[in-house]
Amino acid sequence: MVLRKHLEGGRILHFEQPGLERVLIIRTESRDELGNPSEKHLICEIMGKHSNIILVDASTGTIVDGIKRYSYTVSRHREVLPGRPYLAPPAQSKINPLNLDEEQFRLACLNSPLDTALVELLQKNFEGLSIVTCREIVYRSNLPLETPLNHCGDYELRTLWEALEEVAGPAARGNFDPCLLTGPGDEPLDFAALALEHTGWNKRHGEMNLLLDIFYTTRERNMVFNREKRDLLAFLNKASARLEKKLNIYTEGIAETAGAEKFRLYGELLTASLFRLKQGCTEVELENYYQEGSPPVIIPLDPHLTPPENCQAYFKKYSKAKKTRLALGVRIEQAQEELDYLEGVGIALEQAGAPGELAEIRQELVEQGYLKPPPPRPGVKKVKKERHVPKPCSFLSSDGFQLLVGKNNRQNDYLTLRIAREEDIWLHTRELPGAHVIIRTEGKETPPSTLAEAAGLAAFFSKARGSKKVPVDYTLKKHVHKPRGARPGMVIYENQKTIMAFPDKEAAVKLATGEPGLEGP
Repeated sequence: MVLRKHLEGGRILHFEQPGLERVLIIRTESRDELGNPSEKHLICEIMGKHSNIILVDASTGTIVDGIKRYSYTVSRHREVLPGRPYLAPPAQSKINPLNLDEEQFRLACLNSPLDTALVELLQKNFEGLSIVTCREIVYRSNLPLETPLNHCGDYELRTLWEALEEVAGPAARGNFDPCLLTGPGDEPLDFAALALEHTGWNKRHGEMNLLLDIFYTTRERNMVFNREKRDLLAFLNKASARLEKKLNIYTEGIAETAGAEKFRLYGELLTASLFRLKQGCTEVELENYYQEGSPPVIIPLDPHLTPPENCQAYFKKYSKAKKTRLALGVRIEQAQEELDYLEGVGIALEQAGAPGELAEIRQELVEQGYLKPPPPRPGVKKVKKERHVPKPCSFLSSDGFQLLVGKNNRQNDYLTLRIAREEDIWLHTRELPGAHVIIRTEGKETPPSTLAEAAGLAAFFSKARGSKKVPVDYTLKKHVHKPRGARPGMVIYENQKTIMAFPDKEAAVKLATGEPGLEGP
């Protein structure tokens, strides 16, 4: 609210950086309540955990407000409180490398301890140089990064000076060479205003603004993606834990019905010996004629019941235990099937690498009743959405055959039931959740190498990704069917053969074409 009050409707006059300090001063001009011109300075202090943004009245030099307020109890150097005079952060007694000649550079080096590493020497003596920039300067001087000062003579100091000038010279003239540091999967890790040759992996961009836009847009997208993925995994883990708890309860219930046959035996023995029973007895000893030798068995009785009623009581217990056992067996089968389904969804979720794949998994969970659909935004007219078409991944075998892979249940169903032709080859890991893989045969005989590569993809995009060898079933697509009412991704197949496959990431990368396979039969 403070910034809106003082800056909204104003204009930026100038950007200023004191020396090479990590401080940016944005000079602005706006109108006060009386319509008079008012100049304010928005000072951005970029210093890690001590970073702050402070609004200062230019006419008085006093603080209007700051993001972080603190008094002398926190900092002995200054206070950041409304109405207090603004004091800049303590200046570092370092040399500005943009206004430096070789003699000053040598003097600064010779005044440093001899055992100081060159990277540390540069960072301690010259302002505006990060540890990464210092490493770059030493690297460009063709010296090892760990080289100490006492290993340097005139030649080494000369090359170090030339490397520093090579970096600082263009910066002094405003000629930057922005680069983006990337990690696995081209994930942006950091950026710099100059090309960092010592990193070995960087992408150059002509404009700094474009680079920053790419960096922060990609990082924000990745943060949102990772957060949504983490939330969905947590939901699946919670749902699976509930199912496992139910399974334990059902299993214990079945264990309690283990004596059902004993109740039937007691009922039959009592029925055959009714003439020997008397009301009021608490037990009776009878011969078990179902066993060889008819060993005696003691049967507990309810003294309040007649002999026929005691017989019926045991038959009722047997009938109840039998029904309970059957019902619990059905529930165990259903719970285990649901648990297997959630496990498959979880594997697809863990292997998801794009927002579209997350959206497909989320939509599947909504359709299966696990998640609620997102509520409509108030005031926004509901528009009928176009049906989303899943996009299975496309690969190309070394023999030129197209290989299609479904990375989640929606893609699996679409691939197997809509895209694949009857004579295409269908593959899936045996008795393990994973991707459906299709070899587009185009009426040709499939070479063993293509079959092995497709099986490798099925193994890689499955629960067994971390295994060394994985059994993969394969059959013609015409032998694959989806039962009525089956969950997404679930099919049955016949006439299959099995091949041992190797889940190899490098092989999958080599086969990737990056094109979705969407043409149907």
